[in-house]
Amino acid sequence: MMVITLIEKIYSFLWGDLFQIPLPGGGSVGISLLIILLIPTGIYFTIRTRFLPIRLFPEMVRSLNSKKGKEDGLSNFQTLIVSTATRVGMGNLVGVVAAISAGGAGAVFWMWITALIGSSTAFVEATLAQLHKEKDPLYGGYRGGPAYYIHHYMEEHQGKKKRYSVIAVLFAISGLICWCGISQVISNSVTSSFENAFSIPPIYTTVILVVLAAVIVLRKNATVKVLDVVVPIMAVCYFLITVFLILTNLSSIPGVFSRIFEEAFGIRQVAAGGFGAVLMNGVKRGLFSNEAGSGSAPCAAAAAECDLPVKAGLVQALGVFIDTIVICSCTAMIMLLVPQDQIEGLAGMELLQTAMRYHLGEAGVIFIAVMLFLFSFSTFLGILFYARSNVAYLFGDNWASQTAYKVLALVMLFIGGIAAYTFVWDLGDVGIGLMTVFNTVILYLMGGQALDELKKYEAVRKEQKNKN
Repeated sequence: MMVITLIEKIYSFLWGDLFQIPLPGGGSVGISLLIILLIPTGIYFTIRTRFLPIRLFPEMVRSLNSKKGKEDGLSNFQTLIVSTATRVGMGNLVGVVAAISAGGAGAVFWMWITALIGSSTAFVEATLAQLHKEKDPLYGGYRGGPAYYIHHYMEEHQGKKKRYSVIAVLFAISGLICWCGISQVISNSVTSSFENAFSIPPIYTTVILVVLAAVIVLRKNATVKVLDVVVPIMAVCYFLITVFLILTNLSSIPGVFSRIFEEAFGIRQVAAGGFGAVLMNGVKRGLFSNEAGSGSAPCAAAAAECDLPVKAGLVQALGVFIDTIVICSCTAMIMLLVPQDQIEGLAGMELLQTAMRYHLGEAGVIFIAVMLFLFSFSTFLGILFYARSNVAYLFGDNWASQTAYKVLALVMLFIGGIAAYTFVWDLGDVGIGLMTVFNTVILYLMGGQALDELKKYEAVRKEQKNKN
């Protein structure tokens, strides 16, 4: 019980409102520690990179073409697939629904703004991961992430070689705790949606999910091969269905956009004291959907084989754009194109399934259940790819520790499918919260390295253009 109380206290410290900012009309905005860390970090790096997400968007797309040199390495595109697998998860479906339910259509606008500044943070952390990557003797190619760049910073700072650095160890442990917690949330969401859509008992869905996951993750390098196929298919299908719904409801689109912008700055919301809910729900959903600053995606970025570290950073900045501007907006459109009286009083998965039933009948409900399965399953595969480097940092290069963590994650996947343990979910949130704290602090200390690389990259590109 003491452990549970401690976890709950850490959870409320990280995610709860540290203080309230009063607003005109009697409302207020609650500010949590993670908002205090992530928003200023995003703004700081957006300014320092001279608005990189907008200015260098063509370069982000161009960086996907980087070729890998060795057979066992990963290309920039493959690492984008891995990080997109984890970014594009339940948050893009249920999380967006929750944000709009609590904060109205205006929350979508603040999600977009958060993604723009989050791209700059994602660029910096991914570039640092590339600069401090190491060879991976077990899986081949490279590995790295915040545990490694924090460790290197501490070694340089203290002027001596170390086996471990306390903060790097804490980051690695926080990551492993977070990903175990997420495993439970994943299976619980999948089994619930399959029970709603197909009346399949949770135990059957759980067993199939765990067996399928085990076959993939317990093989040496099957994870990336599976994600290479699954992620593009699921993202494109979801995007195309949304485009189809937009085209069939074309006359309603101006109204949807005007509602998003009106409610984002809404005089009505400020007067009603609800502006805080609009702002915070959009910001929180944007931050925790695209994961920029949490230190997860750098674990994938480090594995990329590219000639310039900046290219890996640009690709991960693009990942934030894909997650929040494209996929989250798809969910928002699916919801906002439904007459409000049809979804009044509904929440979560039920709300999304009802919205899809309105658009496409029972086929829509089935489509959302299948999408949730693919989004969630790919997230599970992605987090186990991330875990590789943290496990290696903590326990060294051996298959025993790698396999033990995979088995633990599979057990959590099984337990989560049968019963919901909110304590474990809180543990997952505490894990990602602590990762964010350790990572954002080090980004301020080491970010200059990534900014220097960006200057060199831009100088080289300018020279190449002048020659042409």
